[in-house]
Amino acid sequence: MAVQEARDNVTAGAHAGGCTCGDCPHGARAGHRRAVAEFLAKRDEFAAGQGLPAAVAHSASASRQWISEELTQTAEEVAARARAEGEVWLRRVGRWTMYAVWGAVVLLLLVQALTAIGAGWTAARTAGLLAAAVVGLGLTAASWFHRARGGALAPVIGEDNRLSTSRAVAASWVLFVVYAVLVLAGRLAAASDHVERDALIAGLDLARGAGIVTVLAVVCGIAVLVRRVVALRVLGQRLQKVRAERPRAADLLTDDAGRGTFTDIQYVVVSTAALVYAAVRLARRPDQLPDLPWGLAVLVLVSAATYMAGKYAEGGRPVILSVVRSREAGDLDAAIRTGDDIEIRGAGFVPPGAQRADRLARMVVRIGTVHVHVPLVPVPGGFSNPTDTALTVPVPADVEPGRVEVQLVTAAGVETNRYTIDVTE
Repeated sequence: MAVQEARDNVTAGAHAGGCTCGDCPHGARAGHRRAVAEFLAKRDEFAAGQGLPAAVAHSASASRQWISEELTQTAEEVAARARAEGEVWLRRVGRWTMYAVWGAVVLLLLVQALTAIGAGWTAARTAGLLAAAVVGLGLTAASWFHRARGGALAPVIGEDNRLSTSRAVAASWVLFVVYAVLVLAGRLAAASDHVERDALIAGLDLARGAGIVTVLAVVCGIAVLVRRVVALRVLGQRLQKVRAERPRAADLLTDDAGRGTFTDIQYVVVSTAALVYAAVRLARRPDQLPDLPWGLAVLVLVSAATYMAGKYAEGGRPVILSVVRSREAGDLDAAIRTGDDIEIRGAGFVPPGAQRADRLARMVVRIGTVHVHVPLVPVPGGFSNPTDTALTVPVPADVEPGRVEVQLVTAAGVETNRYTIDVTE
């Protein structure tokens, strides 16, 4: 087994693909990749009808159950490897965020030095560098305190272990406004003329910074509101959420299943464009808060409203539309009896981001008072059962004949509606 092999390697002091300790990120990654390769090989082997023991090969139902249990066990090992790699990745990215922050400070220094050629060095350039250093120190401290949770990225990682678009946008605006205020504070500290000091203080007037303050208030409010809305919808079983292995940059532009979403993309693009404009205004007028035009501010507000509406509209509760007896080729039409397979048709059975085998194996169907785990049926490249719109399970002998209710519990723990069927003797 991959996990046992990894433990053996750690015990022997070998850091060659099986180690998952914090100081060996390459070992954690290689161990996960090897476990995934073993799982895929086993899945494709079973899909080709190979690898079955003789004791179960004679029975289709026994073979299906044995294959499902074997794949489930292997998938759980892969999931354990993925979690270990995710923890190592978060610790590693915590260090890289500090390098990125100070790399940005050095880049700003180079840009300031190049643009100062001919124009000369000014107090505004010094204030900008000092403000960047102060922000860098703050982010470095945050990275150290959250070094096991992604460093400076920890505040923008959601409860589902994905990068949050709303938090990332809000954090970007907060950092920019803090930097702008620090630039003004640096210039105010260096100003010797009272006229210049009065002008710098006037640069903080609400009349000049109303646009950027409004945008800051809205994006921060959106970040808080989105978290509350998602939490309430999950608790109300109106939204299915599963935890990701680790955060990815693509999370800012995609949904939980990795598909690009219009609402997220437009929110990031519009906010980025507005931030670039505000940064240019600050570079041109470092004696006041960037005067974001109301036209651009309203554009950001419309984008934020669109993003918020998308959060309200996404997801939905899974639903069973029909349940029919599954009939193989050559089988006669008949009523549902114990021992038969039933096909449950509906929508939303597989939550976004739950396409992995260990997630699919957590799906359970209640038939009356009996809980039936949904079997995994492998095919080359994936699984034919379960799917997002249909799944097949056997009716156990413990189910009493008569009218019974069928209900599905998804991998996210959300229950579908109850659907009544008749089971005959």
